Amino acid sequence: MQITAAMVKELRELTGAGMMECKKALAEVGGDTEAAIEWMRKNGMAKAEKKAGRIAAEGVIGILVNDDSNAACLVEVNCETDFVSRGDDFRNFVARIASLVMDKAPAGMEELAQLPLDGGKSVRRFTRIESDGYIGSYSHGGRIGVLVELDKANADLAKDISMHVAASRPVCVSEADMPAEHLQKEREILLAQASQSNKPAEIIEKMVDGRIKKYLSEVTLLGQPFVKDPDQSVGKLLKSASAAVKTFVRYEVGEGIEKKQEDFAEEVMAQVKAG
Repeated sequence: MQITAAMVKELRELTGAGMMECKKALAEVGGDTEAAIEWMRKNGMAKAEKKAGRIAAEGVIGILVNDDSNAACLVEVNCETDFVSRGDDFRNFVARIASLVMDKAPAGMEELAQLPLDGGKSVRRFTRIESDGYIGSYSHGGRIGVLVELDKANADLAKDISMHVAASRPVCVSEADMPAEHLQKEREILLAQASQSNKPAEIIEKMVDGRIKKYLSEVTLLGQPFVKDPDQSVGKLLKSASAAVKTFVRYEVGEGIEKKQEDFAEEVMAQVKAG
């Protein structure tokens, strides 16, 4: 299969690896991007499965929390330019969408599309949650939005945890919430990496167990060092407040959306051919 400049560019953006490394990985797996990422990780060429999304689209993340802090929603509405996203008309439209989501509680995008959105085709996604506890939120310039559900009312704590989620991008709340298939894939990758050390099998297993433990502390909310006080984990912070996080939702504008960059693609192609 021919490895194109666009394929190399995509893998480079996802892994941060060099162009030649990306081209080699794609050639090894027949051009499959996800398989190339896994191959690179197994061979120590990429530290992370993905960088934090290809944040290229413009738009706004809208947040609405009711007065009782027991229901809230996030909406992402996209547009073509940053200039449009900063305009009052666009911001007001996002606010109207959030109000509709809160009031009508649509079950999904199809149901939302049946509501009077006045141009709602630009709505990309939404989440609405209700709670018997307390919902806190945080918005970072309209580009990142977070909802955090606590088991009890604690406005300051909910805000702090929301800010932490915005900054640290946890995958899930705790180890128990980690999907088994996700963890198994990570173990297989770490096992392939450790096997290159040529150490005895029992030593390799211990190495992998240690790395899995470290990985979980990095990607689970409770295991992460709290951004405002890295000397304690989020789990310890919650324990000291006798509180628990039931769930969280984090949106960032344009996650997974790729904007065309033809000039860069031509640059990649030229360097690939030169190689």
